[in-house]
Amino acid sequence: MASVDKQAVAAAFGRAAAHYHQHDELQRLSAAHLLTQLPSQAFARVLDAGCGPGSYSRYWRDKGSHVTALDLSDEMLQHARAQQSADRYLQADIEDIPPLENGFELVWSNLAVQWCSDIRVALDSLYRQLSPGGVLAFTTLTAGSLPELNQAWQAIDNHPHANRFLAEKTLRDAVGHYRHHATVTTHTLDFPDALSAMRSLKGIGATHLHQGRSNQTLTRGRLQQLQLAWPSQGGECPLTYHLFTGVIVRD
Repeated sequence: MASVDKQAVAAAFGRAAAHYHQHDELQRLSAAHLLTQLPSQAFARVLDAGCGPGSYSRYWRDKGSHVTALDLSDEMLQHARAQQSADRYLQADIEDIPPLENGFELVWSNLAVQWCSDIRVALDSLYRQLSPGGVLAFTTLTAGSLPELNQAWQAIDNHPHANRFLAEKTLRDAVGHYRHHATVTTHTLDFPDALSAMRSLKGIGATHLHQGRSNQTLTRGRLQQLQLAWPSQGGECPLTYHLFTGVIVRD
């Protein structure tokens, strides 16, 4: 995986904090699926790692958990704090979480670890936060996600316009030495046009490219080219995501 500029990632998500909820359909679908994979029990202490604006910090707090909300972006944490989403807020990198007292019965991380430099380091860091018997529940995207976006841009230039996500095998290897179960599901979101599809990515802050991006402006003409090249279905522009869901139990 390419080296990740964490400051640039934090800045991209910070710019999206105020309007994140308008574009978070994938995050909600992903979280709903992850919830179905959890054991049916109460979790006294929850770490929401990559909390964003705090939607699921609030979910767990409303369930009666004591919640620590962690994010790389200070702007996201400010938004979560304004919504009183958690009991504690911590700005930190998932790959380098400072020691936290007592441990957590649940470490929850929904669509965050794909922004890490090394999946094994990220999972080890999250696993260390668990109390004995605790559960680490996470989702991330796999290789092959966003094929429509990539296909449309290939008609215009040879620059990368979406990050390359880890292969399913790489992810399964990363969780293989833990006691775990994992699933892969596919979710397709439909948009009325190419601009709406790309705005959905910008709206959740998922615009930072690890490889760097072209400096060319998206003109009206280029947007029309994208619209024509987008593999439409029923007159709509889809975005397809392959979602890896992992649940790890600490012995």
